[in-house]
Parts: sequence; C-alpha cells; structure tokens
Amino acid sequence: MSFNNLLYLVAVLFVLSACQQTPNQENSDYHSTASATPQINKNDKLTFKEYDIKTVGFLVYDGVNSLDVFGPHYVLGQLMGVERKFIALEPGNIKTVMGIEIVPNTTIDDVDSLDILVIPGGFRGTIEAAYDAKVHQWIRDIDKTTTYTASVCTGGWILASTGLLEGKKATTNWYDAENMLSKYGATFVDERYTNDGKYWTAAGVTAGMDMSLALLAEIAGEDYAQGVMLDMEYDPQPPFAGGSPEKTRPAVFEYMNGMYKAGVDAIIEEMEAGEADREALD
Repeated sequence: MSFNNLLYLVAVLFVLSACQQTPNQENSDYHSTASATPQINKNDKLTFKEYDIKTVGFLVYDGVNSLDVFGPHYVLGQLMGVERKFIALEPGNIKTVMGIEIVPNTTIDDVDSLDILVIPGGFRGTIEAAYDAKVHQWIRDIDKTTTYTASVCTGGWILASTGLLEGKKATTNWYDAENMLSKYGATFVDERYTNDGKYWTAAGVTAGMDMSLALLAEIAGEDYAQGVMLDMEYDPQPPFAGGSPEKTRPAVFEYMNGMYKAGVDAIIEEMEAGEADREALD
C-alpha cells in the first residue's frame, strides 16, 4: 500500500491515540521503552505543507542505473496528485545498466515543462549524454520551467555539462568527483546530497533516496517525508562499514578506482576526440 493511501488512516490513528493519552505520559519521548509502538501525546500535531508540484520527470536512457531512477521515483511519487514521467531521449524502450527494461512515457521532443526534473546516472550512456548538445539544450529549456532540477550519482556529470551548475555547489559519484564537476565550473561538496538554490544533487546511487527524502520534506514537510520513510521502512543499517571512499578498505578502494578509471576515462577520451573532430569540421 502506498503512503498516499495510508496518510488518511495515519491521521485518524494519531487523533485516536491522542484521545487515549494519559496525563502522566512524557511529552519529550516519542517512543515507549517497553514497546516499539510510538506513544502519542495530545500536543504532537502533524504538520504538512501545501505544494503545487504536479509533474516529475525522470530522464532515462540506455545504460542508466536502475536504482538512480527507481529510488527517487518511489520517494517523489508519494506526493499526492503528482504525475511521474519516464522521459527517453528517443522513441522505444530502454535498458538499464543491469538489463531492466523500462517503457518510457514520452521523449524529450514531446516534453517542454516540468515541476521537477531528475537526471539519474549510469555508465556509457551517461557520459554520452554529457557530450550531447541536444540533451544539453533540452535540459536548459526544461530548467526554465522547473521548481527543482536534480541529479543522482553520475547524472551530476550530465547536469554540470549543461552549464547550469556553474558557480554552484554540487555533489556526484565519488570517482574523480572534484575534477568531473570543476571542469564545468561547479564546486564539489563531499556530502551525501546537497542543494544550491533550485539545484539538488546526490552522491552515488543510494544517496538519491536521501536527497529525494530531503526534497520531499522541503516540498510537503518533514512529517510527510517521515511518513514516507516509515512506509519504506527506510532505516539503513549496513552489515559492515563501507559505501564511501572514507569508509572503504584502501585495497578495495584502489581496486574499484582502477575499474572506474579503465572504463570511464576511455569513454571520455573517445567523446572528447569526437567533439574535437566535429569542431575541426565546423
């Protein structure tokens, strides 16, 4: 059951629980020491914000990372009344880097406005998009209409390549992060997610859910976002340390960094060579 359907039931339960509250219960503690069920006091009121977000678009392309897409898609899709769109670069289904087939709702040629644009990352398709003038122009045009423009993981490379992050703070996937953003005039911030004005950027993959929850709280209020977190049972507890360069064993980091370098750098060199050839012909 989605959070939207549960929201009304939760509100009723909050009221009923408050009516049953005894005067001696502590107001400062949300949780009973004897039970995992939160205790509610009569002064604990839910606060939701009004919002005017109607459309959320997710740019999808062959080789996109599925969790970059589906994490934010699930979270932001909990906004009541919102229309979610998978927007492809061209007609036809696309396959994620893990082989999941996505059926887009539309293409960039048919979308001229959005309230929120989310640009997920991936591998080769991401780098290609970062050198695609048509994609750049579409993002810049859509950005004129958005309330928020966001990226996840290496999707930050695409967003930065449009010039929209010039002079802005941003984050992205850990690999060569500072260089990948600074070459487009953005300032890398080593955070799980960050925002600078209307621009929201997330670090690698799972950070997209953190960013989306923070963005959801800004739009609809922290209580609303916390309800979505409970619906997701979002309480990460990894089985061991890792998940960032700082927390990863040096040997593991060097192994992964080498893999990224071998793949990413070769594609970037290929794209830049092609760009140089086109400029020479012009």
